[in-house]
Amino acid sequence: MSRVCYFTGKKTVSGRTISRRGKAKYLGGVGRRVTGVTKRKFKPNVQKVRAIVDGKVCRIKVSAKAIRMGLVEKPPKRNYKPAEEVNG
Repeated sequence: MSRVCYFTGKKTVSGRTISRRGKAKYLGGVGRRVTGVTKRKFKPNVQKVRAIVDGKVCRIKVSAKAIRMGLVEKPPKRNYKPAEEVNG
């Protein structure tokens, strides 16, 4: 299962992290130098939730933003009571 939001379509995207050294010119240095560029991933905050989809309760992966926006319709709470045992 991939890390993709059911409603918003948010998914993992790739990017870079840039390592620098030195002191900025405006602070009196000779400038910042790039010493390395490495790949990284930006992962969305995706949660597994039980939701009503097409009238059925199922587990879907949803981003936290979609939950806050109110896009997820939660199923009603069950009021389950176990059957009472009869000792004969």
